Amino acid sequence: MPTVSVGRDRLFEALGRTYTQEEFEDLCFKFGIELDDVTTEKGIIRKEKHLDEESTEDEEVIYKIEVAANRYDLLCLEGLAQALRIFIGLDPIPTYTLANIGNNSMLKMHVKPETSLIRPYIVCAVLRGVTFDEARYNSFIDLQDRLHQNICRRRTLVAIGTHDLDTIEGPFTYEALPPSEINFVPLKQVKKFSADELMEFYKSDLKLKKFLHIIENSPVYPVICDRQRTVLSLPPIINGAHSAIALKTKNVFIECTATDLTKAKIVLNTMVTMFSMYCERKFEVEPVEVIYPDGRSSVYPDLSLYHMEVPLSYITDIVGVPLEGNEVASLLNKMQLHAKKSVSGDKQCTFTVSVPPTRSDILHPCDVAEDVAIAYGYNEIPKRIPGSLKPLPLNQFSDLIRSEIAMSGFTEVVTWILCSYKENFSMLNRKDDKSTAVIIGNPRSSDFEVVRTSLLPGILKTIGHNKDHPKPIKIFEVGDITLLDEMKDVGATNRRQLAALYCGANSGFELIHGLVDRVMEVVGTSFVQPGDNAGYYIERANEPEFLTGRQASIIYKGKRIGAFGIVHPEVLNNFDIPDPCSFMELNIESLLYG
Repeated sequence: MPTVSVGRDRLFEALGRTYTQEEFEDLCFKFGIELDDVTTEKGIIRKEKHLDEESTEDEEVIYKIEVAANRYDLLCLEGLAQALRIFIGLDPIPTYTLANIGNNSMLKMHVKPETSLIRPYIVCAVLRGVTFDEARYNSFIDLQDRLHQNICRRRTLVAIGTHDLDTIEGPFTYEALPPSEINFVPLKQVKKFSADELMEFYKSDLKLKKFLHIIENSPVYPVICDRQRTVLSLPPIINGAHSAIALKTKNVFIECTATDLTKAKIVLNTMVTMFSMYCERKFEVEPVEVIYPDGRSSVYPDLSLYHMEVPLSYITDIVGVPLEGNEVASLLNKMQLHAKKSVSGDKQCTFTVSVPPTRSDILHPCDVAEDVAIAYGYNEIPKRIPGSLKPLPLNQFSDLIRSEIAMSGFTEVVTWILCSYKENFSMLNRKDDKSTAVIIGNPRSSDFEVVRTSLLPGILKTIGHNKDHPKPIKIFEVGDITLLDEMKDVGATNRRQLAALYCGANSGFELIHGLVDRVMEVVGTSFVQPGDNAGYYIERANEPEFLTGRQASIIYKGKRIGAFGIVHPEVLNNFDIPDPCSFMELNIESLLYG
């Protein structure tokens, strides 16, 4: 969940009154956000540098407020204050409008066909007559940074550029050129660079170097120019110094280049709606026409309301409270949603909910119902147990298996569903056949590279970290593994497994074998002769993680559902386990569903 840092005094000024910390925490809770921390700017710096200096009374108090990840309108003080003022009934829902200008007067952005090779989309808008002070200006910059980290996915999906419109001249062009042909003075620099020189220059920049990979291997780089061929920006890396905005800027040109057009529209709408309140004509935005190579054109931003039909019965069923139509309409207004009530011939009440451009998180009637619940107050909803609530058969069966294994003297463990590639394959003496494991595309850590295909790695790691524990160690786990499956729409399937391990002075093979027999006995399956599909039997196996000749496959109704055996010494050594171990693993879904 993103955390927004805002000055307490400026926030209270925007809200029109001061609050005690307890009162403000209560307001945040009612609105569905949370006051995460109270600190100061100097306090944040001291914490980062691990300093023990005492705070002073003249330091500005900073509220760190945790907001929902999809509420992009709450990522700045302006949006936060506006939403809270509407929630407590101080302000009406604002109406955002496009400036009424003719097509001839409208600024144009011409898109060149080469942009399809790297970042094919661009959307633009203009804020006219903006009045900045230092706090507003900093908030404007901070919102761009927060959007870049959030919905823009570190500029890979969308990159925002803001420019002083009075220093540039339309129409503008969005192009993709070879790096050697792009030359300009970047922001906060005085020297002109070519684009390839910039890439080298910014490799030592702590902030910008993490964005270079987005375009550096492309034969062409995206670039935005004005009528005079002045470079406005090299997205998604850096803007040009020529059009940099400042406190004195009155007219702001905003452009968002993207690989995802929908997210670009959301980002542009968020920028203009949050700061159009500072325009000379409040909440008015000047549109820009984007003209594509094939002759198509679109006007941005799109500030129109999105309409959704939601039955009152749907809302009350989800919230669990019998609400009247007028009360629901009032609650939705508190959450910035216009609601118009209508009654059909069969006396069914339905709302036409109008979603403003600030609420891109409203996608489905369930989102509307959630907002009603928030505005009504979760603490006001009576607690009750749903009459139809029943556990899933697989979960019920899993709990019964857990109880039975625990009564056999084993202790339950819960391990990560993600593990390293080595732990899933080479450390178990297994080879990757490329058709079994789900590999994580961009892992944050080498410990989480693959979704486990067996419960064995996690259990062996648990033993390895607890090898000094008194012996014997008897542990088990009931959990899911994931296997590739072309028959599933997501390309993979989960399977519920039971695994158990014995570690002691001897291998305990007979104990693990006995546990397999006990599990089969409690589920009502008898031991049969090989080839008989009426029950289960065991047969010789050849799994690389077990000792040869000291392992067996478990065959149930003609299908192999698992295996057990003495863990191979090489595998034990890989996990730093000095004592012999025996292990069993079987698929319990097969026992339930056959």
